[in-house]
Amino acid sequence: MPATPDTGEAAPMSDRQKPDALVALAAGRILLGVCALAAPGPLVRGFGLSSSPTVAYLTRIYGARALALGVGYLGEPAEGRRRWHRIGLAVDTSDTLTALGHLVRRDAPLRAVVALGALTGGYAAVGAFRLLRERGEG
Repeated sequence: MPATPDTGEAAPMSDRQKPDALVALAAGRILLGVCALAAPGPLVRGFGLSSSPTVAYLTRIYGARALALGVGYLGEPAEGRRRWHRIGLAVDTSDTLTALGHLVRRDAPLRAVVALGALTGGYAAVGAFRLLRERGEG
């Protein structure tokens, strides 16, 4: 934090300087989306899956969605980001519930389901926490 000229103590951060978890999530979506579009094989192998043309196709679909969510959020002015936040939360919640279904049925590779469920569950948790915090402040 920058020091105040009169006291030398750290000045409080303005709202523009504070780290924003939703901005970080949007940046993560963009990074993941670009990786999924550009190199789906290495990405899916990193999650413990075998690559195939079908898996590459589905990974690119996921990548385009992640990229669109991230760019959509960051491309909006602050007041327009609420809608993108809610859309992202809905997508992340759906993806996490899908992962939980696969865990219960044990019909998909465990490593991949746990890794991707943790990823989308983390995004959903951050998004839900922010939504609840906003409602408490409003």
